Amino acid sequence: MSQEGTRERLIAAAESLFATQGVGAVSLREIVRASGARNATALQYHFGDRAGLVRALLDRHAGDIEARRHALLDALENSAAADVRALASALVLPLAAKLADPSGRDYLRILAELMNQPHPLIDIGPDDSFLRWRELAEPLLDPQAVRFHHRFLALRFTVVELARRADTAPHTDDRLFVSHLVDLVTALLTATPSPETNRLARERPAPR
Repeated sequence: MSQEGTRERLIAAAESLFATQGVGAVSLREIVRASGARNATALQYHFGDRAGLVRALLDRHAGDIEARRHALLDALENSAAADVRALASALVLPLAAKLADPSGRDYLRILAELMNQPHPLIDIGPDDSFLRWRELAEPLLDPQAVRFHHRFLALRFTVVELARRADTAPHTDDRLFVSHLVDLVTALLTATPSPETNRLARERPAPR
């Protein structure tokens, strides 16, 4: 087996095991065994450690998601009719495309788990499409919505809901689910904080 073949088999084995058992519940030895790698040190050779393996797994899908979202954002920037729902679609649709295949559904489950950890192993670079999406969304949102991190909440909500959908897949048709998810993300982004929430925010001591 070639080195590249071994690497891909390790990622595929980790993806399946992480999705079904949890990222922290699977030993590296189990992954090596499931991959069929002959060398017990193959995982350390290719990825260094668990964090390196997780990043490689995420990178396996990131290119496709980034390309899809940047294309949608390009279209939005060239349109005079951009609105919050169109931006919500640009957030949701590239991730929702992962519902179409087993590997993508495993990825969504893993991403949802990582996003709910205190220190997720998710790298966001300067050219990341999410940062571009955040910048385009900000002028369309209530300043208080921006202050309360509605954009990150929208991303996390999107990933968690898609992971929940992946848990019951495959489905004959995901279009209604995805369209409704875009509606919900739009509502989250445009939700105005209540007077009570604003009052509590004003009364909260400034961080030291």
